Amino acid sequence: MQKLLSIAIPSYNSQDYLSHAVESLLPGGEEVEILIVNDGSKDRTAEIADEYERKYPGICRAVHKENGGHGDAVMTGLRAATGTFFKVVDSDDWVDAEAYPEVLETLRMLRDGPETVDLVISNYIYDKVGQEHKKVMQYRHALPENRVFTWDDAHFHVSQYMLMHSVIYRTELLRTCGMELPKHTFYVDELYVYVPLRMVRNMYYLNVDFYHYFIGREDQSVQESIMIRRIDQALTVNRLMVSSLDIREIKNRRQRAYMRNYLEIVTTVSSVLLTKAGTEEHMRKRKELWEFIRKENPWLYRHLRWRPMGFAIHLPGRLGKKFLLDIYGATQKIYGFN
Repeated sequence: MQKLLSIAIPSYNSQDYLSHAVESLLPGGEEVEILIVNDGSKDRTAEIADEYERKYPGICRAVHKENGGHGDAVMTGLRAATGTFFKVVDSDDWVDAEAYPEVLETLRMLRDGPETVDLVISNYIYDKVGQEHKKVMQYRHALPENRVFTWDDAHFHVSQYMLMHSVIYRTELLRTCGMELPKHTFYVDELYVYVPLRMVRNMYYLNVDFYHYFIGREDQSVQESIMIRRIDQALTVNRLMVSSLDIREIKNRRQRAYMRNYLEIVTTVSSVLLTKAGTEEHMRKRKELWEFIRKENPWLYRHLRWRPMGFAIHLPGRLGKKFLLDIYGATQKIYGFN
């Protein structure tokens, strides 16, 4: 019998927290396939993965591979998946025990229903160390609840962009959409969400706080200082998103607007981080990013350049830089990222 949901856990040197992620997923039982993708770890990750496969045959599978980075581990998990639906859970994150049964019940209903659903959306929680009140990213004011809907029914505003944590894709759509995540590159989550969206027609929003996105490890890739250090990888992802498709070819107006806004957010973050680093080299890279967009897609460039954040990014001098970073800092406080 085909599995209902395949869950890939990309794991690199994850011995200290991998078990927490897996244990949160085990209550899904035989309907769920947990693919622990050991990405060439040098610690006990491989051993832990094998232990779970032995202990829970038919539910857990250990998939061992040479190190290729997070995106390559996701692609390996996708190739191995047998479920109707597919989700990624990072090895230091976990799912909510109360929300999990409701998510599975919804997926079961959608699998057996009359309409093909390409994307299931749920909420995620910024589970930040030392923060008593956790920020929940939800979509209840943007999307209809508990029914199948199309892009014509979606009313996203800028802060409600979807991360990997909030999406469950139909597996076959992921395999046929042309997505190929680059090896040895951080920040491919945006590509994972963005590239398949052009093929999404029917969606379903379940208003439950399903995914716990842990923030607080010093070596975590989303820490701002690490993001600046790895900015070239973020720029690679940014450029791949720009060149992956011409948004003007998307016929649905709301779908086109959402994907354009998604690119605006990613490009803004890249530009702000380069501005914050502030060296001559970083400012040159910021200029090169915008020049790449201008040459690749003049229509997109005009949109991004003259939107409020694009305008702020290009304000000259120290006052311009201060204004941009003040906006960025305020956004960080509101939404709790980095």
